[in-house]
Amino acid sequence: MKPRELFVYGTLRQGGANPMHDFLAREADFLGKATCQGRLYRIDFYPGAVDSTDCNDVVHGEVYRLHRPPFALAELDRYEACGPGFAQPTEYVRELRQIRLHNGHAIAAWVYIYNRPVEGLELIPGGDFFAAR
Repeated sequence: MKPRELFVYGTLRQGGANPMHDFLAREADFLGKATCQGRLYRIDFYPGAVDSTDCNDVVHGEVYRLHRPPFALAELDRYEACGPGFAQPTEYVRELRQIRLHNGHAIAAWVYIYNRPVEGLELIPGGDFFAAR
C-alpha cells in the first residue's frame, strides 16, 4: 500500500497564503513539522527541493495525512504541473522519501522534487523557505 502522507516545504505550508493550501487543509490532517534530507533552492516566488547525499542538508516543512490520496494527489499533481499530460521533463516529480517527524520518527511520504538543473539558482540556507523570505 502506498503512503497517505505528503511532505510539503513551500507554498503549500501553513501561512503560505495559497488557495492550494486551503485545499490541502480540507483534504488532509496536519501531522506536524518535519524534515527531509535534501537541498532547497529558490526557483521564483516558490522553492524546489532536490536530493542530497549530505546528511547535514535538510529541508524543513510539514507532513499531512491525506483523506483521499488518489483524489488529493491528482489535484496536487495538476498544481505542481507534473505527471501524465504535462510536457517532459516536468518541473517537479512526485516521489517517495524518508521524512523525519518533529518527534524523531521516520516515515515514508510523498514529496515534490524539483526536476530541473539548479545551476544559477539561489540555495536557501538552512533549508527553510519561510525563514528565508
